[in-house]
Amino acid sequence: MSEEHLSEGGIFADKAVLRSTYIPENLPHRMEQIASLTDILSTALKGKAATVKYVSKQLEEMARTCNCALIYINCELFYTQYRVFAYLARVFNKHIPVFGWPNDVVFSELKKGLDTEGRHIVVILDEMDKLVTKEDEALYKLIRINSELNKARVSVIGISNDLTFSELLDQRVKSSLGVKEITFPAYNADQLKDILTERAVMAFNYSALDDAVIPLCVALAAKRNGDAKRALDLLLISGEIAERAKSKKVSEEHVRIASEKIKASMVEVVKTMPLQPKILLSSVLTLMREKNERSFSSGEVYNMYRRLCDHLGVGMLSQRRLADLISELDFLELINAVVVSRGRHGMTKEISLNVPEELIQPVLFADHELEALFNIRVKA
Repeated sequence: MSEEHLSEGGIFADKAVLRSTYIPENLPHRMEQIASLTDILSTALKGKAATVKYVSKQLEEMARTCNCALIYINCELFYTQYRVFAYLARVFNKHIPVFGWPNDVVFSELKKGLDTEGRHIVVILDEMDKLVTKEDEALYKLIRINSELNKARVSVIGISNDLTFSELLDQRVKSSLGVKEITFPAYNADQLKDILTERAVMAFNYSALDDAVIPLCVALAAKRNGDAKRALDLLLISGEIAERAKSKKVSEEHVRIASEKIKASMVEVVKTMPLQPKILLSSVLTLMREKNERSFSSGEVYNMYRRLCDHLGVGMLSQRRLADLISELDFLELINAVVVSRGRHGMTKEISLNVPEELIQPVLFADHELEALFNIRVKA
């Protein structure tokens, strides 16, 4: 029996369902987004794929019956024209070396491979902004490839947390890219409770959870902008703590211990970070102190970051690189970076601290390179 399963009478029935890699059979409170994705893909999957992975899983069988293929590419790993086209060509049995061929030759082999099978493929480009900032030409060729194919067809889904990345696109790409945006709002407390309850039924043995456990996990996660991953992590770690303590049930106390454990791990991450992300975190802390608010636009954070760099005499990152750094800190769950609508002013990214100020501030100020930030008030 694997570590994911315990014997009868233990805490867990299948802890794998609480992990971020698990794709559920049901995805509560995302029906609107699923319907939108399905609608966008309907042409591709019938002459008609987390949420995109969920849709992919649900439609894979349909894709097979109508001679379609769904291909997922993480653009953080495949961020050049050569890598993208070589990977796709290999899917269609073309032998492309890791490097060395001209890009046009690789692209030609990809087209041959597609037309040989005459299939319709849906390419899912995760973190598409990484591809855009490194290699516009790859995206342009991919979205224009249908004009050079005889039998096959290609559809593209791009996923990005950065809604401003389109401003970096070449005009040729903008004019060819039919953008249909789908927004994923944060879950509210009731929705988080539904998600955790559904997973808990599968993850834990009967009566292994005190009644107060899920409401407490929800309450703690709701403070962090309705992050379902945080809530599931909290539930998983709580169960593991109860398991190690040989408890018969997961209790509120186990949840609180798990919460402190997560906070402590974040503090260790901050301690080992290089200077630039520490300055970015200090920018959010300084804004909180100066404005007495909790969340700020990316523009406000960038301006404060620029002033702190100037105060410290440190070189600044470009706005594009800083946007990447914001995404990295969001991924590490040190900050929340949420896209919000500001009415007629359009969409913006709203940034807030995801760890208690009293925990992170001493860690930052313990860095001698940030000593000049002690007790300063940065003026606009």
